[in-house]
Amino acid sequence: MNSAAPPLVAEHNANLLLAALPPQELARMLPALDQVKVELGATLCEPGDVIRHVYFPHDCLISLMAVAEGRMTLEVGLVGREGMLGATVALGHDTTQVRAVVQRAGSASRIDAERLRTEFARNPVLQRVLYRYTDVLLAQAIQIAVCSRYHVLEARLARSLLVTRDRLQSDKFHLTHEFLAHALGVRRVGVTKAASALQQQGLINYSRGNIEILDPERLAAAACTCYEIVREAGAGVGAPVLV
Repeated sequence: MNSAAPPLVAEHNANLLLAALPPQELARMLPALDQVKVELGATLCEPGDVIRHVYFPHDCLISLMAVAEGRMTLEVGLVGREGMLGATVALGHDTTQVRAVVQRAGSASRIDAERLRTEFARNPVLQRVLYRYTDVLLAQAIQIAVCSRYHVLEARLARSLLVTRDRLQSDKFHLTHEFLAHALGVRRVGVTKAASALQQQGLINYSRGNIEILDPERLAAAACTCYEIVREAGAGVGAPVLV
């Protein structure tokens, strides 16, 4: 029994929010945490759904989409190992406000929402971790809203690709034109043109949804300033919390 505990802790520590908790606080949550697999393209929740589970990604990536009139979408957040899906539970909300779609398959720690509420109410350290993260999510959503209104698509695409790179810690990943169109709130032809422009500049290689960032520094220069603002807002979100 004891020999199985260290690998279990290590698995959940793949998420930076959980890893930021002192060992004794994480140990208290372990019985309620399950490691689950999420599949590419899976919808984990829709706006208005009751929050039943909260996810702490390990190596998967989850896109948070604002939805208008049931069909128009805009990505307002991206959740990887630095964060969680269901952060609004910490603010007392029972229902979701976004559509959550798995952008990259992988594993996550999952906990029952009611259990997280109970733990949150009695655990000041967990409160500080989750409040810090909800602040980051809000800052990210605000900046993306500004970006979508005032910046050209090519710069917005560069920003989106760089944020994905940061979350995955990889220069290579898979994103279809259709997914990017939904994320950026534009038509597929717009994504095609913007991606072609970045490719012609030697910044990315894009073929059949397979993306490779060739020159991160120049791509950052091509992106709008929103990328740096979003990145700075999230800096240190997974840092250990002092008791």
